Amino acid sequence: MTTLSQIAWDDTVLPFQLDNSDVRGRVARLDGVLEQVLSQHNYPPVVEALVAEIALLTALIGQTIKLRWKLSIQVRGKGPIRILATDYYGPTEDGQPARIRGWASYDAERLDLDAPGFEQIGEGYFAILIDQGEGNLPYQGITPLAGGSLSACAQAYFAQSEQLPTTFALSYGRSRLPGQPEMWRAGGIMLQVMPKASPFAAREGSGEAGLLQHSDILEGDEEENWNRVNLLMETVEDVELIGPSVHPTDLLVRLFHEEGPRVFDAQPVQFGCTCSEDKVRQSLSIYSARDIGHMTREDGSVTADCQFCGAHYIFDPLTLGFEAVMHPDGSPREPTNPDGSPKARPDA
Repeated sequence: MTTLSQIAWDDTVLPFQLDNSDVRGRVARLDGVLEQVLSQHNYPPVVEALVAEIALLTALIGQTIKLRWKLSIQVRGKGPIRILATDYYGPTEDGQPARIRGWASYDAERLDLDAPGFEQIGEGYFAILIDQGEGNLPYQGITPLAGGSLSACAQAYFAQSEQLPTTFALSYGRSRLPGQPEMWRAGGIMLQVMPKASPFAAREGSGEAGLLQHSDILEGDEEENWNRVNLLMETVEDVELIGPSVHPTDLLVRLFHEEGPRVFDAQPVQFGCTCSEDKVRQSLSIYSARDIGHMTREDGSVTADCQFCGAHYIFDPLTLGFEAVMHPDGSPREPTNPDGSPKARPDA
């Protein structure tokens, strides 16, 4: 049985502010959307856990940024777990849900099913990319992998790239509610110092590999406030984060009732993939007929699979690339140059 209160908070991100400590934050609950992200692939449990963690981080971080298009988080390493990637698409209109998708790439032969997942990423980087759409330059921030978890990497990113002390409390895993099948659930809290107009920090941080920490950025009352709210957040329990028996609003009151918590409208989140046949064709439009030939299978087709949702596309090679001689509907097409200009006809 699913209660109405559970429905109200599942797959949502709740923004809040602590007025007495000048700190903002988010509470996220993911269940159905996380199950959909993970069900697109048959990941081993150690990889599933990392995808769950990065999806939860994406929901928390994506909601803090005024997006007109997309925020992406990418983790790349030299270990058996090579890539973790998520996309967060902001709502197109007020009241509409945001959309999340994610995937992972790993070397099954090198993967140790009994070892911690983060250790198997190896040396690499954590990156956040913000794309505000056509006409805007994309932003990219990168920080080395450090701290022993993806959430620690995200904290280092905000301290290093944005000079915003940030902490996360996350919980995720498979659980079974009464009368329901076992499924993935995740919940988390994000705390962040309110942005300043002109932040200042030391050039060299005191953290791992010289990365900045909150103590390198804050001082005086700000540091005292920050330390206090983090001590309060450390008392949170997994069952409070994941829910659904504890409402996010009740959780905020329990943790931060002396800090003046104030909540804003919750943001619903759903699984969503933006792949399409037209987008795949566009991505292949830079290739010559010879390149397309190398991609053509023995049965005479070119195929492509979406890494996020598993959609499978089949194409006629004659309709692909800048030298395509047919439109998708089978009608003749004049070949073009890579820049889209008409290709010169050879002299008769």
